[in-house]
Amino acid sequence: MEDGCPARALLRRVRLRHAALTYARHDWQVLAGSRLCGDRFKCAPGCRTFACHPLQPGWEGSETTDEHTIAERWRMSPHSVLLATGEAFDVVEVPAYIGALAADALRGPVAVTPRGQWMFLVRPGDRLHPELAQHYDVVLHGKGSWIPAPPVRTPEGTVRWAVSPSETDWRVPDARTVQSALVATLPWLGFPASQLKSAA
Repeated sequence: MEDGCPARALLRRVRLRHAALTYARHDWQVLAGSRLCGDRFKCAPGCRTFACHPLQPGWEGSETTDEHTIAERWRMSPHSVLLATGEAFDVVEVPAYIGALAADALRGPVAVTPRGQWMFLVRPGDRLHPELAQHYDVVLHGKGSWIPAPPVRTPEGTVRWAVSPSETDWRVPDARTVQSALVATLPWLGFPASQLKSAA
């Protein structure tokens, strides 16, 4: 087994499958990701991508909410659970120094990566606010993108919910409301909101 302990690997696979099925039951499109093997992710022999990534290179079209398909995909292997964006929700991903200041003022699901990226789930379809778009470490995940979902493990730790979907009845807030709250944190951070990507 990848982590040297069959019982622990089995428990991890069961937890990941349960999470994937839970997301699917709320019509969130689920995508199988690469497995964590030691300090890197692998999707197949010869895989050269160390970071978390989809199991299939051309993954679009493989995302699903079908419970039988999901149960089969996680039956033998602890694949990472990825959530496809652009349908049920988009995701505004920001660094901790922005996200932590805004999270308490918002009522929507928020996931946090071990590296401190805050991922705000929002209604799909809006563009990224111009002031946020000027920051190189802010990303809008829409159609054709994905995020790692709790309880995915990485070499640095586990992706977790800061605000779980159950706390918001699986509702996601308006994107403009969330982005406005994120923009409002910028003057408090000690640098101008007009910081450009090219200045990074």
